[in-house]
Amino acid sequence: MLSQIGFPGLILILIIALIIFGPKKLPEIGKATGDTLREFKKSARDLTDDEKEQNDTDTTK
Repeated sequence: MLSQIGFPGLILILIIALIIFGPKKLPEIGKATGDTLREFKKSARDLTDDEKEQNDTDTTK
């Protein structure tokens, strides 16, 4: 979905966010969003690793 937005769309979203939240809050929101995405990716990776391990132990039995 993000790849369909394009560069002009991202600029527009950034401008709207800057107007809504202001320049002081924007870095905090960006950091929180980055931390959330990083945690989500880590959790998803852990789940897929657990699933792979479970499949590997099931096939060796």
